Order: sequence, then structure tokens, then C-alpha cells
Amino acid sequence: MGDEPTNDGKRFDPMEPWRGMRDAYLDAWAKSMVNTVNSEAYAQATGTMLDSYLSVSAPFRDAVEKAMLKTLEQLAMPSRADVVSIAERMTNIEMRLDDMDAKLDRLISQSAAAAPRTGPAKSPTASKKAVKAKPAKRGKK
Repeated sequence: MGDEPTNDGKRFDPMEPWRGMRDAYLDAWAKSMVNTVNSEAYAQATGTMLDSYLSVSAPFRDAVEKAMLKTLEQLAMPSRADVVSIAERMTNIEMRLDDMDAKLDRLISQSAAAAPRTGPAKSPTASKKAVKAKPAKRGKK
């Protein structure tokens, strides 16, 4: 009886009216919530709640931070402030190295421009290569 198709060719589903009511209810609820959340009164109420939460939680947060610092100190581990300090120092060192590299490049280009070469330069290893090398010994025959 429930498996027989109805006049429109679909099978009868006793839960279909309930699904329709659920979908209509959820659509109405979603629309009313969107209107509520987008209001100025809701924004003010939420801001007030967040401010009071932050005010109440500040002492607890400070206590947890102090306990964490003591724990890290006893475990000989760096705190967040220590890591930030090291990162700032490394950034400063990196910037100074970049500045020194730029200055060195500028000095090299200035010295190359001041002393142009007239001929090919000989490297100190070129004279050693000119000396005939002795043949390598090959083991006993």
C-alpha cells in the first residue's frame, strides 16, 4: 500500500509534511535571526557583554600568565617575551648584514671602475699549472 505510486507518480511518504513544516520553520527562524543580528541594539549588547567578560577575565589571565612564566623559568625554557626579544635581535643583525653587503658591493664597483684592467690578469695558480706534473706511481708490476 505504501509502495504504490500516487496520481503524480511519486510514492507516498508520511514524513514529507513534517519535512515541509521543518523547512518552513527553519527558514523563518533564519530570517528573524539575520534581522536580529544585523541590528544596532544587538551590536551594542554584544559589545557590552564582551567588555564585561574581558574585565572579569583580566585578573585570571594575569594569574595564568604569571604561573606560566614561573613554570617556564623552572623548566629552563624561554618565555614568549624571550623569543620575541631574540627575534628582534636577529632581525636587527639581518638588517645590518644587508647594509654591509650593500656597502661592500658599492666599494667593489667603485674600485673596479677606478682601476680598469689593460690585459688579462694571471692568477697565482696559473704559474703552478705550467710546471709539468710528475706521472703518478702505479703500484708494483
